[in-house]
Amino acid sequence: MTHDRYGTDVLAGDWKNRGKPTHTAVEAERGLVVEDAGSGWCGAVVGVEGQTVELEDFSGVVRAFPLGRGFMIDGKPIELVKARARANGPKRTASGSFAAAERRARVARQSRIFVEGRHDAELVEKVWGDDLRAEGVVVEYLGGIDDLNAIIQDAAPTRAARIGVLVDHLVPGSKETRIAEQVARSVHGQNVLIVGHPYVDIWQSVLPERLGISDWPTVSRTVEWKHGICDAFGWPHADQADIARAWKRILGRVSSYTDLQPQLLGRVEQLIDFVTEPV
Repeated sequence: MTHDRYGTDVLAGDWKNRGKPTHTAVEAERGLVVEDAGSGWCGAVVGVEGQTVELEDFSGVVRAFPLGRGFMIDGKPIELVKARARANGPKRTASGSFAAAERRARVARQSRIFVEGRHDAELVEKVWGDDLRAEGVVVEYLGGIDDLNAIIQDAAPTRAARIGVLVDHLVPGSKETRIAEQVARSVHGQNVLIVGHPYVDIWQSVLPERLGISDWPTVSRTVEWKHGICDAFGWPHADQADIARAWKRILGRVSSYTDLQPQLLGRVEQLIDFVTEPV
């Protein structure tokens, strides 16, 4: 063997790109939030036409950019590519579970899941709707939790007709926690499961990065929370119609369980298991 005192060929391999940042290929799935490195524009993917991707920012403005390099996610360079056609195989629902074969929705169970408001119900339907129909579980909204104890007493749940309740802001010392504890101590407590997430409102359960922000804004306690959020985003909030439009904009950034905080995911799954447990 002969020793090569000059070492290896410095021009061998990809010497032109040595030391340059690598670009991970990421599929342009609808709802994916990316930043255009050149302009700083940050938005969610809302469409792909040919070699162009359309990004919608948080104010609803849409701009088109060429697919390829020049994008970032969390400050890291990526190459945005067309989403591939998925091979045939077991499909998954928006909640991540395997979709059952096509069949009619199951007849509704006696058991129910209650949520606090319309927005909660719409989010649960969007992510868990397929699962709930397959299991025959109906979701109803309460319009607030203040009357929960009376509602439970009137419903008189049994082992075969359980009630699950999803509550906002279920944290130690809160009004919601006190009401939940009161229900748990009642004669119907064993057939009721009340769980919750720590967020002021269901809006906050959407991952902030899906909206192109790092964190949800902090709202003063002297300001109605949803109005404060809209104000921080520069959105109209004069009446309930404005609030409804703001929620639709946020809900539009949710396509599956991967867009939601884990603190919500586990609680909804827990409720579904509770109300579908065999008698």
